[in-house]
Amino acid sequence: MKKVLIINGGQNFGHSGGKYNKTVAENTLKVLKNFNNVEVRITNVDEGYDKDEEVAKFVWADYIIYHTPIWWFQLPNGLKKYIDEVFTAGHAKGIYMSDGRTSENPEINYGTGGMLGGRKYMVTTSWNAPETAFTLPGEFFNETSVDDGPLFGFHRMNAFVSLEKMEGFHFHDVEKNADIQRDMKLYREHLSEVFQKELQPQLAV
Repeated sequence: MKKVLIINGGQNFGHSGGKYNKTVAENTLKVLKNFNNVEVRITNVDEGYDKDEEVAKFVWADYIIYHTPIWWFQLPNGLKKYIDEVFTAGHAKGIYMSDGRTSENPEINYGTGGMLGGRKYMVTTSWNAPETAFTLPGEFFNETSVDDGPLFGFHRMNAFVSLEKMEGFHFHDVEKNADIQRDMKLYREHLSEVFQKELQPQLAV
């Protein structure tokens, strides 16, 4: 039995009600229910949480799936606070032990003190920005992808605690040109493909 932790980082703030990422999380659960060897736990960050219980969830999980909107090109404040609190509480308790360096040779091995080795993570993001803002010459993000640009620090954060990256999914133009049925269908297909590869029985050799 494989264990999946879904973290819904959507929140009710300003003109955002958090409904889009709630829908994404619901579609994630729908796909994972098709696999009969998966156990799922969900954290809705905006509903509150106990940081020590969340540490235990990270240690429990084989896979972590983050769902987050992007506000001002960064994680929303609620999800950032969640990560700050939970990862700090997880020091020497299953998330990370140290930054990996030694006092004898402090110049090397930074970022190798994570404790979540053998586990993987995926992230979905939702944007007002169209996909072309990342891909077309002369457009806002200078042909820099979501993962290599705004999410670079997020991915290094997960690497710091020894989580391995799986291919994520980014929803674009969700305010001015949303097609929820189309986008959720594409996302479900993506998630199904990823987890079919992850969960297929390993052939003995």
